[in-house]
Amino acid sequence: MNKNVGRTGLRVLIVLMGMMMIAQGVVAADGDDNASTEAYGKNIGAGIALGLAAVGAGISQGGIGSAAVGMLAEDGSKFGVALIFTALPESLVILGMMPLFLL
Repeated sequence: MNKNVGRTGLRVLIVLMGMMMIAQGVVAADGDDNASTEAYGKNIGAGIALGLAAVGAGISQGGIGSAAVGMLAEDGSKFGVALIFTALPESLVILGMMPLFLL
């Protein structure tokens, strides 16, 4: 991956997180209703947890998938191992979904 693309994506992420924190501060300062502000924070936190878990799993599966295909090209009898290694990062997304159920 090009370093400039990674840096640009990181900068966009930081700007979006800053905008979200400012908006959250405005909602909290305005708030007569503390319960809605609390629910908003919980929902944003759960969404961030799930989104970052999915992005991390996708990035890791890119490298693992290409390595698994190369391994299968050399030795077709290792299909089970390749399948397990490819499916392993999905457990991150499942763990990232836990905050959704804890709300």
